[in-house]
Amino acid sequence: MVNLRDSEGRNWNVQIGGNPLKPISIELDGEIIESGNISFFSDSRPNRIIIKKGNIEKVAFCAKVGDKWWIHLDGNVSIIEVIEPGISDSGNNEGAFTAPMPGKVLEVLIPEGAKVSEGQPLMVLEAMKMEHRILADKQGTVTAIHFSQGDQVDAGSVLLDLETD
Repeated sequence: MVNLRDSEGRNWNVQIGGNPLKPISIELDGEIIESGNISFFSDSRPNRIIIKKGNIEKVAFCAKVGDKWWIHLDGNVSIIEVIEPGISDSGNNEGAFTAPMPGKVLEVLIPEGAKVSEGQPLMVLEAMKMEHRILADKQGTVTAIHFSQGDQVDAGSVLLDLETD
């Protein structure tokens, strides 16, 4: 499953595969959207995706600009960003956020006491030779930062505490 946020702040969850009778599952802000029988194919040219529904084929042009994807389809441009699986509420201690996997802290982007908004980058982790941006999942104030640049973290380690405003 991929979690996405569009330029209007809506959250999309898209899963491809899984159920052979329903190869694509799409949710918009928690509500299931019927996608019918849609297929996606890569094109031989870069930055293009072929979308097929029934006998109709369309081409979507995609470009990554910074951390966002710009998608041009049917004369409309959508700006989408992937919500990294990075920061998640630990469940045991409300406001404590944990590392989703073991890795190394590359950057801490905010100081303790900072007011942050939903979707704001907080940290950058390196895990499995990839950089993962850790984004705030809610608005609040950072009350504690438990790791510094260069520190190794285990899966489940509390990265920071965020108090909701």
